Amino acid sequence: MTRLFVIALGLCVGLTSMAQAEGRYRIGYGVLFTNDVAGDTEDRWRSGSVASSRVWADGWTGQAPDRFGDLIEFRFNGEIITPENLARGGPNDRPFAGALGFGLHTHFEQATVEYAVGADLVFTGPQTGLDDFQEFIHDIFGGNGIGPAVRRNQIDNSIYPSAVLEAGRSFDLGPAQIRPFAEARLGLEDLVRAGVDITIGGLTRGELLVRDPVTGQRYRVVRKDEPGTAFILGGDIAYVDSSEFLPARSGVTLSEDRARLRGGFHWEGTGGGSLFYGVTWLSEEFDEQSEGQVVGSVQFRLRF
Repeated sequence: MTRLFVIALGLCVGLTSMAQAEGRYRIGYGVLFTNDVAGDTEDRWRSGSVASSRVWADGWTGQAPDRFGDLIEFRFNGEIITPENLARGGPNDRPFAGALGFGLHTHFEQATVEYAVGADLVFTGPQTGLDDFQEFIHDIFGGNGIGPAVRRNQIDNSIYPSAVLEAGRSFDLGPAQIRPFAEARLGLEDLVRAGVDITIGGLTRGELLVRDPVTGQRYRVVRKDEPGTAFILGGDIAYVDSSEFLPARSGVTLSEDRARLRGGFHWEGTGGGSLFYGVTWLSEEFDEQSEGQVVGSVQFRLRF
């Protein structure tokens, strides 16, 4: 855990220094919390995650710059994945997995196509301390403890270089905006994905939104700070070639097809306070999984 902290601290310092170079300054920040308790109230599989972004550029004009690297995003992702029964696990269930990712990404727009490109280092296994963290949270708020067999069988300590590329294009249809997109991920999970985001309402237009890797929900990072509301719908389907979350030794079979359906709303008040709440249905990720699940995501900002 100490080694991981030192590496993470070095990455944060190095990436922040790089982002602040050449006259850039921080233009936005966003964080999204996701948990299955805020969805179907179960405590299983994609149990909880946090996605956080800090963005530097030499300004914001309402859309991403047209050059690669002019806008820099430092991204952090943390995720806990569990078997259906955290206390006992099971021979036909997925192993416990903790993952912490630190990455550098850029957003740019060319010929009306919006691109998001980046790379991350993802740390997995007991070295993340996420098994102890979940045990601590359950001790406070209630919930099953992590059984000894579940701890022993969690995915191994490792570091995975990972990359992501997304391309999308927005079309305005009256009060609605439709944005088809395609995405590829390599490293921790190898997959390709295609989908669509639909936004009704003008709140998020002219803002930078970043896609959460677990749910596909897009959270606000660079804002206009204007009051309003936007309702969102979306979905995507992926072909999955491999996943380090489901290693061969786990005894379960990776599902090649993976789907997500999502909805939610963004709200910002006149005083600067804001709230996002969304729900996402996630399809089965391995053949032995008995059903899909619903998770809830929250982003908020309070001003006093």
